[in-house]
Amino acid sequence: MSRRLEGKVALVTGGTSGIGAGTVRRLAAEGAKVVFTGSRAELGEALAQEVGGRFASHRVEGAAAWPGLIESLLAEHGRLDIAFANAGTEQGDANIEDVTIEGWSKIVAINQTGVMLTVQHAIRAMARNQGATGSIIINSSMNAARPLGNYVTYSTTKAAVVALAKSAAVYCGQKRYRIRVNAILPGVVETDLIRAIMESQPDPAAVRAIYEGMAPMNRMAQVEEVAGLVAYLASDEASFISGAELTIDGATTAGMMGV
Repeated sequence: MSRRLEGKVALVTGGTSGIGAGTVRRLAAEGAKVVFTGSRAELGEALAQEVGGRFASHRVEGAAAWPGLIESLLAEHGRLDIAFANAGTEQGDANIEDVTIEGWSKIVAINQTGVMLTVQHAIRAMARNQGATGSIIINSSMNAARPLGNYVTYSTTKAAVVALAKSAAVYCGQKRYRIRVNAILPGVVETDLIRAIMESQPDPAAVRAIYEGMAPMNRMAQVEEVAGLVAYLASDEASFISGAELTIDGATTAGMMGV
């Protein structure tokens, strides 16, 4: 493993499981000092001990708690170089006819407002770095480009944060900040949650085949592959990539496979 993030400080939201936890491990392995957030303290503390990072119990949609989180990070490390806006949910979603205002509002608060607050506070912190440098990565979804009929709020918010990434990237350029903002759009990723869904079905192999068959590459993405893309975008190797949406879905949304 390279140490291309040596000396950098990273913030990961939703870092206790899935893509978030995988990215915490990858950034730490590449030399970054990692602070990560979530609501499951037991998982967070165990992961922090594993990677030598720090877990902070925090909900991304809570605007009032953001200044304290950032100030504690800066007091500990003196700077912020990388932010991965990963926290998200689809719980309580439905189709356009059946979605409740409560379900809609909860998902928008986490997936959209929470991402906006992450980006806003990351830019403010990175602007304090000498030369106003940094890299912000937003975890969107392939459903930003191919919305799901039965997950209207999730699909809408994932599309919205791609526009947010582009707007923030343009703003940072106009301000002469060397802060880059990009969005990644993963396809189906074989997380512990997806494995649990498959294993809970009467025919796990058949469900796995459905998930794998969504991509022309005939498999799901691995958490490590998504984390690797985040690490690349966080590194100086991606120093001229900003305002981009990078799909990592095994060609799922590239076109129709035909019959």
